[in-house]
Amino acid sequence: MQSKANKSKTMNKAFLGLVLSPLFALPLVADAQSPNAFGIPSEKISNPAAHVVAAAGSRGQGWLAQGRSEVIARHGMVATSDPIAAQAGLEILRGGGNAIDAAVAAAAVLDVTSQNDTGIAGDLFALVWSAEDKKLYALNSAGWAPSGWTPEFFREELGLDRVPGNGVNAATVPGAISGYDALLNRFGTLGFEETFERAAQLAEEGWGQAERRHQDLGSVVNKLRNDVDSNEVFLNDGEVPPLYSIIRNPDLADALRLIQREGRDAFYKGDIADALVAKVQAEGGVMNHADLAEYESEWIEPITTNYHGYDIFQLPPPGQGFAALEMLNILEVCAPVHGLNLSSLGPSNPDYWHFMVEAKKLAYSDLQAYNGDPLFSDIPVERLLSKSYAAGLCDRIDMDAASEPSIKGGLNGGTIYLTTADRWGNMVSLIHSIFSVYGSGVTIPPYGMMLHNRGVAFSLDEDHPNIVAPRKRPFHSIIAGFVMQDGEPLMTFGNMGGSVQPETHAQHMVNVIDHGMNVQMTTDAARFTHSQNSNVLSLEDNLYSLVGRSLEAKGHDVRSVNGGRVGGYQGILFTKDPSLPEPVYSQQSIDTDAPVNGVYRGGSDHRKDGAAVGW
Repeated sequence: MQSKANKSKTMNKAFLGLVLSPLFALPLVADAQSPNAFGIPSEKISNPAAHVVAAAGSRGQGWLAQGRSEVIARHGMVATSDPIAAQAGLEILRGGGNAIDAAVAAAAVLDVTSQNDTGIAGDLFALVWSAEDKKLYALNSAGWAPSGWTPEFFREELGLDRVPGNGVNAATVPGAISGYDALLNRFGTLGFEETFERAAQLAEEGWGQAERRHQDLGSVVNKLRNDVDSNEVFLNDGEVPPLYSIIRNPDLADALRLIQREGRDAFYKGDIADALVAKVQAEGGVMNHADLAEYESEWIEPITTNYHGYDIFQLPPPGQGFAALEMLNILEVCAPVHGLNLSSLGPSNPDYWHFMVEAKKLAYSDLQAYNGDPLFSDIPVERLLSKSYAAGLCDRIDMDAASEPSIKGGLNGGTIYLTTADRWGNMVSLIHSIFSVYGSGVTIPPYGMMLHNRGVAFSLDEDHPNIVAPRKRPFHSIIAGFVMQDGEPLMTFGNMGGSVQPETHAQHMVNVIDHGMNVQMTTDAARFTHSQNSNVLSLEDNLYSLVGRSLEAKGHDVRSVNGGRVGGYQGILFTKDPSLPEPVYSQQSIDTDAPVNGVYRGGSDHRKDGAAVGW
């Protein structure tokens, strides 16, 4: 349970009238001051910064709109959507742990500080480059459906026409802890005791609640009030804790400490499993002990396509990564058919964005038509990712008119993406989520953990490959990206944000490959997102000002949106130094001060408070 943070006292000074110019506020009285000096919230103004009207500054070098420089480091790097989590991963690297250990440590901190997006009762996917094996591995740690989940269960016993988005019957078996265990056992040098320590400490001692998570919490306050345990853990007497207040979750710390002592069995066979099953069954769910105890993560082969000489890798279904690869194929194959060159057009040309959006619609139509659990359905990934298949789609793009998606669908959700790299050359691309903001809205007592709601992505359509079935994994939105060239690792990248992920992955690859953007600039550049359901095209504000009207003239239904709609990116680029010898990969035989044979460059998204750190 978190402590009740003291509410900020209302300042007694009267608010002297302010006349706002287009750029800033001018006080009418010479010595007037803000009632929220230093951005400190008051009872009347809970988020003072949101009320300030000002112009953004710019850099003095490079692309002036770039928010900050790339982070450049020799020994290792961590990029996450939370500076505290990034530092936790860096601590592991500096202490001699590898990139896999650091990824688990950083993710565990996010499981504490970011339960709006993720948690130990969520799911996880990862791509791991093993420097020793010189091979890219893929891990699917998506939980399966309870054995009692059938279409009849939802239709007849629950009286529903779809899998719900809230409550215990929105949750499949959580796969995250199994995923951590699989990563550490196969590639790590540390265990749960070391990698969970910083997360457990933060849960006990507390962390600060900044603007983004404060807003997320406020957006779902009614959902949290509906669950007595969520209300107790995340709210103060049913209300959102104040901005910048210190949040604690000692119950979650107990769960983390238990996993430190007992490993994955604590979650799937021990006390946490007992608590999870008790809560689910008490509220009408059918998840049982066998559903948890028999679950295992799966090591699988990544899928890939080549885009302009670079091999782009994703995880296969049930993740939606193949849509990002299909979109890149369409862009590469169909551009010359339409007399286009994306590099020459550039991202200030309306035709550039029209072509990107139309390619997205085609790829997402196939995503909605085919994606499901490959253990239950034959998903034609090889055919969908062939260049010849992409070529057959080119005539469906009209450069003068926006199209209607042939197949609609898609769900929004929240996620965390992080990436790590170490001095030996290991690299991890990891994504981890409870899906919707605060997942199912259900907290598992007495362990303070939010249960995810991945089950909502299942279909009840008997003819759909994603139809719900016992021990089946649902359509998954979370994907992790990796880039190689000539068999060598080049870049890890990802862009959290539910259904936006494949389209943003493709945008980042076009940015860095076709336009030569660096790994920070690609995220500071404006992005689009298109709804496959409503056919609404959303452009970040500055992009809308640049090309919005021209795209409307082509028939697009265009909206101007802020950065909250396009997710959050992290990326790490590796540049090999040919003058240095190959490193030794055994942690036991290498000098811990020796650098890797190259340089890492990292970028992180300001939209999600991200941080890339290195040493």
